Order: sequence, then C-alpha cells, then structure tokens
Amino acid sequence: MKPTPPTAAVLTTAFYAFYDLHRPAYHAYAAARLPQEEAHLSVTQLFDLIASNWTWLMTKQCPSAWAWEKHTRAVARRTGRTPTPAEDTALLHDDLRLSIDRIATITGTDPARVTTLLAAARRPAGRAPEAVGHVQERLGASGAGGLLTSTIGTRTR
Repeated sequence: MKPTPPTAAVLTTAFYAFYDLHRPAYHAYAAARLPQEEAHLSVTQLFDLIASNWTWLMTKQCPSAWAWEKHTRAVARRTGRTPTPAEDTALLHDDLRLSIDRIATITGTDPARVTTLLAAARRPAGRAPEAVGHVQERLGASGAGGLLTSTIGTRTR
C-alpha cells in the first residue's frame, strides 16, 4: 500500500514551525552582515523561496542545510564577500551568542562540525603546521586521550 502524502494543513504547520525556529537567527546573521533594511529583504526573499519549494524541500534529508546554504549565498552576494564556514560559525557563536546546538540546528549540520569550525576560526593564521607537530608530540607522549583533553581544553573559551 502506498503511503498517503501529507495534507496541506500538515505542510503548512511544518513550514510555520520551520519559520519560527529559523527566522530569528537567519535575520540576526543577515543583520550582522548587511544594513537593516537589506537584511530584512534578504530574509523575506529566502523564506519566499523556502515556501515556494516547501513540498520538495520536505523530501530532502536536511532542509535546514539547504536553507542555510541559500541564505549565506544570498548574503554573500549582497556583501560582495564570501566568508568561510568557520567565520560564519564564529559570528553565530561569538557575536550572536548562539549555542553550539542552536548553530547546528539552523545550519543543518551536527554539533561536532560546529565545534570543529569554531576551533578553526580561533586558530591564529599560520599556526597549523605547529599544531600538527604538537599533535604528533602529544600522540607519542601520552596517547590519544591526553591529546583530546589538552587540545580541547586549550581551544575553547
């Protein structure tokens, strides 16, 4: 027996839940990068796009990831600069004060990736080779457990 498709009422309710969950953070992100009126326009256009594609979007594994990618691309186009995912994550966490779980929810990624991006954003430029040497030293001296404790402890605020 073929499953019945969701009713219009269910789809409408799901869209408004998505809107209520994502719009405040999406607007805050846009407002941090754009003038206020342009941020409002950008978010309005994004949710028009989401609403227009809602039925199709509900077939995707992670609608939040699709929406976030469209949102950051639109904001980047308006600013003329494409920030890295690490820069975006740092903005969401450090400036907009969103938790790691909240960032994962609105960007459609997992908390471990958010944590990794935050660590990358906080790493001083040109320090990666030194970090690799440090990792190799720590692995040789104390095993992986010591590495995780010391690395995580030094990278967080």
